Amino acid sequence: MGNNKRVTLARNLRHKQTDAEKKLWSVLRSRQFENIKFRRQEPIGQYIVDFVSLERELIIEIDGGQHNQHPEIEHDEVRTKWLENKGFRVIRFWNNDVLGNTDGVIFKIWEATNTDV
Repeated sequence: MGNNKRVTLARNLRHKQTDAEKKLWSVLRSRQFENIKFRRQEPIGQYIVDFVSLERELIIEIDGGQHNQHPEIEHDEVRTKWLENKGFRVIRFWNNDVLGNTDGVIFKIWEATNTDV
């Protein structure tokens, strides 16, 4: 997929966020979380990530049930390895965790932004 197509797709995804993505974005946007700049639906290489802090090299992915089935599991593993090889840490949460345990998710993100790997 060409860069222009990825940018267009990312823009479309920003307008079609899941409820979990909307909820998490309400916490992460505008440097509200630890004064860290996050972007949403950001193209990185051949992928579009849900949320990324470039300054912290942290990617946050919010997954629905389809990510618990083949071939999506394998695709996510390949994607994560590629992103890690580019220097990013990738953390994943299930939609239901973001919606039902937001404080726990926020704490895990805080840990990831305040811990050296």
